[in-house]
Amino acid sequence: MIHPEDVIAAKRDRRALSTEAITAFVAGVGDGRVVDAQIAAFAMAVVLNGMNARETADLTRAMADSGRRLRWDDLAGPVVDKHSTGGVGDKVSLILAALLAACGAFVPMVSGRGLGHTGGTLDKLEAIPGLSVEADGAVMRRILAEAGCAIVGAGPDLAPADRRIYAVRDVTATFGSEALIVASILSKKLAAGVGHLVMDVKVGSGALLPDEDAAQDLAQALVTTAAEAGLACQAVLTDMDQVLGRTAGNALETAEAIAALRDPAQTEPRLLAVTLALAGAALALAGLVDDAAAGERQAMSALHDGRAAERFARMVRAQGGPAGLVDRPERHLAAAPTIVPVPAPEGGVVAAIDVRALGEAVIDLGGGRRRPGDAIDPSVGLAAVAEIGQRISQGEPLAFVHASGDAEARRIVPHVRRAFRLGGEAVTGAGPVRRVVTG
Repeated sequence: MIHPEDVIAAKRDRRALSTEAITAFVAGVGDGRVVDAQIAAFAMAVVLNGMNARETADLTRAMADSGRRLRWDDLAGPVVDKHSTGGVGDKVSLILAALLAACGAFVPMVSGRGLGHTGGTLDKLEAIPGLSVEADGAVMRRILAEAGCAIVGAGPDLAPADRRIYAVRDVTATFGSEALIVASILSKKLAAGVGHLVMDVKVGSGALLPDEDAAQDLAQALVTTAAEAGLACQAVLTDMDQVLGRTAGNALETAEAIAALRDPAQTEPRLLAVTLALAGAALALAGLVDDAAAGERQAMSALHDGRAAERFARMVRAQGGPAGLVDRPERHLAAAPTIVPVPAPEGGVVAAIDVRALGEAVIDLGGGRRRPGDAIDPSVGLAAVAEIGQRISQGEPLAFVHASGDAEARRIVPHVRRAFRLGGEAVTGAGPVRRVVTG
């Protein structure tokens, strides 16, 4: 019999785990025999000592098999999904799911909550009053029939081992492991029955993996492991050296995503570029277009003619949200009672941004979790965040803090101010899309 402590000790001592050991440990996580302290010890051992490709694939399959797998054989189109490794201000999923559905794909998107300093898609969606992100296979099938897309959390029977490991990683500083990231992402996608997956791998100061070489390795590991599991996958490395879009915080980001669906011409250019790049890659991977460039053109058409916004509205209604959200989001999304500017201490050009610090500021405002079960205030966050290369006069806002009260706002302003470095000469930030990784 394989005991959890033996598995932990083996990985602590830098030994490769057998398929049987990984399978037994994950089964124990899934049925509760492995306690949270053991999960934390295992995760830390993996962070420190890593896993080889075979171990990572074994962990992915074991986590996918810890619950039931969904099947979509009856859908009249390809089943496509996208996942991001997480960033600050990353509201792409809210736009992209509807966009892909408008272009002929079915999108059963199983998403996560905030992890570390990065925001979570489910937390953004739950800023919408009445909307439920809990759905079993039958409910998801109904939502897909009505809207073509659904964004939900992994139900209790969908990769349940991942749900427990993910929650522990969020509060034990063990979210930066390549093997754990790969297994967490792909196990949910395999269990959700996805046939084609495009990965948004973030790189930069606000990413889980700030180093580009590490992000490239993660992208390759995702593509390779997915292929071993029979899942067509492509990865796109995108920039996270500045906030994606102009907002960070759940209701603020949801409002920005809705605005992008309603009027793409007014969308922050980096946000639009990343969304279109991922859409093009996904549509080409699924065989709906000849290549990624054609996919981007089709996606832009679906944005401009309102089809994507209409799909999003259908999805919101099907998941219990208000019918008028897309037309009047300000009537439904929570607004912070206190909004204060973050004045620049001097004039200059924004030369660099500590994006991780901005993500931490959102958490400190109450927009994220420090411990599992922490309540989130959907109204708080940052808006009108300055971008790299932007010229700022002394006293001009670097961002606006949306807070629950005056004291909270005053406490956060200095932290936000310190996240920006101003210089005297014009600078240009990295392009939003850095490279594409294929099998």
